Amino acid sequence: MRIKKAVIPAAGLGVRFLPATKAVPKEMLPIVDKPTIQYIIEEAICSGIEDILIVTSRYKKAIEDHFDRFVSLEDHLRGKGKLDLLQIVEETGAMAEIHYVRQGVPNGLGHAVYCARRFVGGEPFAVLLGDDIVRSPVPCLKQMIDLYEEVQATIIGVKEVPQTEVNKYGILDAEPVREKVCRIRDLVEKPAPDAAPSRLAIMGRYIIEPEIFNILSHTEPGAGGEIQLTDALKELARQKDMYGLNFDGIRYDVGDKLGYLKATVEFALERSDLEQPFRDYLTGLLCSTGT
Repeated sequence: MRIKKAVIPAAGLGVRFLPATKAVPKEMLPIVDKPTIQYIIEEAICSGIEDILIVTSRYKKAIEDHFDRFVSLEDHLRGKGKLDLLQIVEETGAMAEIHYVRQGVPNGLGHAVYCARRFVGGEPFAVLLGDDIVRSPVPCLKQMIDLYEEVQATIIGVKEVPQTEVNKYGILDAEPVREKVCRIRDLVEKPAPDAAPSRLAIMGRYIIEPEIFNILSHTEPGAGGEIQLTDALKELARQKDMYGLNFDGIRYDVGDKLGYLKATVEFALERSDLEQPFRDYLTGLLCSTGT
């Protein structure tokens, strides 16, 4: 079955970026001049996704507004002859078939995914977390979809992390199948470094079989008193085959301040209109500080 639907959980409070996120959704914080969630949606579209559900909350209306038409702005730009900016605004308002549902209570990632059950129905579907942006020649999700078409099973996107950082992630207990692909036996949430079964960490990209919804319906609250998606995936792995894909690409954790800054700098250096003056500025800054 082809993967046509994607779910983007975006209901979190973004407390790591306070005070900026007191009034602005963290998913709308820009990397250069584009909101972080737009990078996620562009990845989904370039991977062949047709319908996208964004799971929001009460204070996230700015996300809906961003992907809606803004006719008065379009008219203003057209009247001023700013056709390059007009094209950007029009394209943003017509990117994809985007739907919304609210997560009434912030009850964890598992609960946010469960909110998508009516949208998904009985199909396998993709989940893309807004804190993870991946830069790669072939979109990360497209790599995972290609593997799904081969194995017809749940796929989790992973990367190896240093042993000292395994306690920050969900970690796979898995056996290798071939280069970059492994079969998952179990998942361990944030293990101690000396107890981790591997260094393969979950990186915010999933293709999940619809049986997950039945499991989530009776998953008890776990870490932090919330319903954890990892707990439900552990149960699903006992029932059906599940694979990890060590995808090609550079992953940025834009939910972390340092990761956000790294993404901003590296994406700016890829822009033809910014690369040289920004590089000159950075070089001058390093020279002025004597570094």
